[in-house]
Amino acid sequence: MNANTQPADLLAPYQFGTLQLKNRMVMAPLTRSRAEPGNLPSAMAAAYYSERAGAGLIITEATQASPDGQGYVATPGIHSLDQVAHWKQVTDAVHAKGALIFMQLWHVGRISHPDFRDGQLPVAPSAIAPRGVQTYTAEGFKDIPVPRALATNELPRVVADFRHGAENAKAAGFDGIEVHGANGYLLDQFLEDGTNQRTDEYGGSVENRARLLFDVIDAVSEVWGSERVGVRLSPGGSFNDMCDCHPQATFGYVVRRMATLNLAYLHLIEPAITQGEHPNADLSASFFRPFYPGTIIVAGGYDQQRAEEALREGKADLIAFGQLFIANPDLPERFRRGAALNKPNPQTFYGGGAEGYIDYPAMNAEQSEADLEAHPT
Repeated sequence: MNANTQPADLLAPYQFGTLQLKNRMVMAPLTRSRAEPGNLPSAMAAAYYSERAGAGLIITEATQASPDGQGYVATPGIHSLDQVAHWKQVTDAVHAKGALIFMQLWHVGRISHPDFRDGQLPVAPSAIAPRGVQTYTAEGFKDIPVPRALATNELPRVVADFRHGAENAKAAGFDGIEVHGANGYLLDQFLEDGTNQRTDEYGGSVENRARLLFDVIDAVSEVWGSERVGVRLSPGGSFNDMCDCHPQATFGYVVRRMATLNLAYLHLIEPAITQGEHPNADLSASFFRPFYPGTIIVAGGYDQQRAEEALREGKADLIAFGQLFIANPDLPERFRRGAALNKPNPQTFYGGGAEGYIDYPAMNAEQSEADLEAHPT
């Protein structure tokens, strides 16, 4: 059964490749800034992720494939043996609950600060600073300086770092990986012409601007097999001062090419704000669906009703939920029972301890009984 012939039911099982998901709900990758010294996943991370093991698929918070890829304080990595060991505790806990978990591999590129790079400038495709963007360091928010353009001969090292991160994710017991090609970070910076003004083989044409992204996909696919590799893109997203002159053409090229690679999935963030220069350009999952017959995950502030509509319309096969999963560790069961939802507290999204991380309540027995009576199955 392929992606487009499976039942369009948010809570129904879903098969892609050799993986069977218990439902079509995905826990989106969510930066929480609670990593411990050494960029180790928090001691609470195993509880945090395993509490949300009702999801069909969990995708971890963005995780640095190399030390050079860090841009925010207290974000985890997957480039050291200690990090592998700590992540193994997370995957073991999630698997014990019968769930699947992919790791999202990350390099922030220009969205960084010398504080994270031993005093060296952040790196990017071109020496263009993001306008109006700061990053959060151990000393608070700081402006981002003009980055250093990566030399052509440095790019194989970037690819090798992603490969190494993929190898370490495998050693840590993950079920697959997601390449972070979205939200204005390094691979997205190379892809979009607003941040890439290079004149070498990694700049100019869309084929050249997409080269680094596909080099990375090829490298991690050699480690995992392409059927265990997903890719996240944000067509039309303006986060981190991103823009592209021809977003439909740029991302259309990328999606069409990805359709030939037998990937696990394509993960699309639908733009909350349309491109200022292209207000009428459709950059939703619906636009890209004809180009990509495989599994599509869509993200973008979905609730249960909108998620079910997206599945019925066939625009996506899986739906990613972010803030709703933060506040509701048992979100699939709440959807199934029609139960009330906890409200997320934005003040605890980033940093801190257990509050807002592992203390959101699940439904208690009384709630469950009352919901069953009100919503019999």
